[in-house]
Amino acid sequence: MNRRLAIGLAVTGALVAVALLSLAWTPEPPTRLHIPFKLRPPLAGGLPAGLGLLGTDNFGRDVLSMTMAGAWTSLLVALPSVALGGAAGTALGLAAAARGGWFDAAAMRACDVVFAVPPILSALLLGTLLGPGRGTAVAAIALFLVPVFARVARGGARRVWTADYVLAARAMGRGAFGIAWRNVLPNIAGLLVVQASIQLGLAVLTEAGLGYIGLGAPPPTPSWGRMLADAQTFLGPAPWLAIVPGAAVALAVLGFNMLGDGLRDRVDRRGPAP
Repeated sequence: MNRRLAIGLAVTGALVAVALLSLAWTPEPPTRLHIPFKLRPPLAGGLPAGLGLLGTDNFGRDVLSMTMAGAWTSLLVALPSVALGGAAGTALGLAAAARGGWFDAAAMRACDVVFAVPPILSALLLGTLLGPGRGTAVAAIALFLVPVFARVARGGARRVWTADYVLAARAMGRGAFGIAWRNVLPNIAGLLVVQASIQLGLAVLTEAGLGYIGLGAPPPTPSWGRMLADAQTFLGPAPWLAIVPGAAVALAVLGFNMLGDGLRDRVDRRGPAP
């Protein structure tokens, strides 16, 4: 196992573990207010047990507990958005490679149009129509990821379509979509997994951005993006309010990116399977 893959697995594994742990335990309930102890720095004395290990915010909420719960919020948006966008984009890319011709050209031009609209703008439009919330964030990110996975699937499928075993399947009379499902998809699965790992990091970052502008999970649900938005008023007297969630976002993105890079190295060495 190469170093990047090991580090990526360690960081993402820790993120998932913290997110799952937050469902059962946090030092303090993330939404509990302790007004007399607001804006206390990390490890400040005179606080109740379990409160303020990483400081408290302007309402006296425990920053560590909010950060732990925010990890679960990020995964609840990132995982389904990548799954939905990946499934739709992969199906579109496989169909474009299998059909070719006008369908291929039309599908790629549609991807260009969708790819030209950033997920923030998509979320603003969907938020106007549907209202802000976790579902809006998932839909906006998934829509942006469809052309990403479509291009990856199409590029990989076009290379596999020239393989001997695909030509043999065509000679046996198997249909184009049957070949795409049985012969092509298994051989580009590695590329799709790598892309999914990288896009999970971008989805976490986008979720934080949407939370920052108020289009993520609604309050009082803890969110790294909302923690950053609330912290901007207190950057001088309480810098830990921005440092802690900012570091969490950075570590999550770094972990998923290193995981994707490590998986890419393994896929490139192995090559396509017959």
